[in-house]
Amino acid sequence: MTYAKLECERKFLVRAVPPGATHTSRIVDRYVAGTRLRLREMTSSDGTVVRKLGQKIRPDGDASRIAHTTIYLDEDEWATLASLPGVELRKTRHHFPDGLAVDELADGTLLAEVDGGDALPTKVPPSLDVIREVTGDEAWTGAAIAARLA
Repeated sequence: MTYAKLECERKFLVRAVPPGATHTSRIVDRYVAGTRLRLREMTSSDGTVVRKLGQKIRPDGDASRIAHTTIYLDEDEWATLASLPGVELRKTRHHFPDGLAVDELADGTLLAEVDGGDALPTKVPPSLDVIREVTGDEAWTGAAIAARLA
């Protein structure tokens, strides 16, 4: 894991986006067929666009601990890689302080992620109206959601 950043997070289905978002961004994730690779294009509310190639793996099989490697791409690199076969997931991300983000999917589903940095978060923000935790549920990975909504 020399080049990967360890992310410890929990995921929850929630009923509503809580108040207090600091900003939003539009995200298009493209999961490259037959790989563990994801292309991400993120457009911030001020119009800034960031494109990157990422890989997420579970070093010990634990869905809450993810080794994430990122490479930032220019437009030509993005165009070349975006031509590969895959499925896309489009979402609006609501960013909050303290490692909380809520993704609003095209079908209206709301998926919250609580990031604990290098330690698994133990507390659920009280502002979240949680339906259920889906951290270990493979149906709620980005690639699975993209395939389901395609």
